[in-house]
Amino acid sequence: MSGKAPNLPWEDPWGERLALISHSIPLHSPDQALRPTAIALGSFDGLHRGHRRVIAAVSGDATAVPSVVSFWPHPREVLHGETRLRLDLPEEKLDLLAPLGIRQLVLVPFSLALAALAPEAFVETVLVGQLQARRVAVGENFRFGAGRCGSASDLARIGAACGVEVLALPMLWDGPERVSSSGIRRALAARDLAEAERLLERPYRFSGRVVRGRGLGAGLGWPTANLEVDGRKFLPGEGVYAVRAWRREDPHTPMAGVMNLGPQPTVDPLAPSAVEVHLLERDLDLSGACLTVEPVRFLRSQQRFASLAELSERISADAAAAAAILA
Repeated sequence: MSGKAPNLPWEDPWGERLALISHSIPLHSPDQALRPTAIALGSFDGLHRGHRRVIAAVSGDATAVPSVVSFWPHPREVLHGETRLRLDLPEEKLDLLAPLGIRQLVLVPFSLALAALAPEAFVETVLVGQLQARRVAVGENFRFGAGRCGSASDLARIGAACGVEVLALPMLWDGPERVSSSGIRRALAARDLAEAERLLERPYRFSGRVVRGRGLGAGLGWPTANLEVDGRKFLPGEGVYAVRAWRREDPHTPMAGVMNLGPQPTVDPLAPSAVEVHLLERDLDLSGACLTVEPVRFLRSQQRFASLAELSERISADAAAAAAILA
C-alpha cells in the first residue's frame, strides 16, 4: 500500500455535507485550528465512557481551546493496509463532542512521514509547533512515534520539557472487560443492539443519501428508500430490523420503519449488499434526501423464499412486528 492517505473529510465527495449541515462545533485541519489548545488526543471511536473520561480532563480548560485531536485515516490503514470502519465518522462526532465541552475537532493527516517521526519530533512538530498545546490528555495505553515506541509516560516527560502538561487517564472496566470500541463493534456485529447501546450510552445510528433503486420493493407493494451509506461506516450484522428514521431537515420527527441490511437472496442473490428502509404508513418522495437510521430491534436473519408472493407475506409480517415494537 502506498503512503498516500485517503482524502480527508473536507476534501472528498461526502465532505459536501459539511457545507450543508450546521454543526455546533467545527471540524478543522491542523492549520485551521483555533490556538492555543488543550487537547484530548486519540481516536475516540464511539465516544464511550472511557473516551469521555479523557475528554473531561481538558474540557474545562479556560486558558486554551478544548479540542479533540485525532489522526485521519487510522494509522493501521496507512501502515498495514487494514480497513478500519468507524463507529462515528468525523462529521457525526461534531454534535456528540459539543455537549462534552469541546470547541473543535482537529484531524491530523496521517502519513508514512508522520509515522516515521520520533516521539520528541512528534511532540515538538505537531503538538507544540502546529497546535500550540498547553495541556494534553491521553489514555494510559496511548502509544505514539515511530514503531509506536513512545508511551504515555514518554509523552509526559517530553511534554514537560516543552512546557506542556500531560495527563494519562486510567482505563475503564466493565466487569472483567475493558470498555472499548472493539466491544461495541462485537455487539453490533452480533446484532445485539441493546448491548451496543449500553456500551455507547446512546442509540447507534447511521446516515445515508436516498438513491434510485430498481423499484423491486415497490413492485411487491413494499417501496423502500435505498440508502447510499459512506463505506467507512461500521454497520450492524446483516438481517432485517425494526428501525426509526429521520429526514435531515426534520430531525425531531422520527418515522417507524423496517430495514433490510444485506443482499437480496430471493429477488437478486448476486446483487451487492444494500440498505433498504420501508417506512410504515408513510408515502414520501425521499429521492436525494439524507436519512438517519436508528436500528431498534433485530427481527430475523435473511432467507431465500420460494416465491415473490411468499417474500411479500414475510415482509408484511416484518412490518407488523416492527410497528408493534415501535408503537
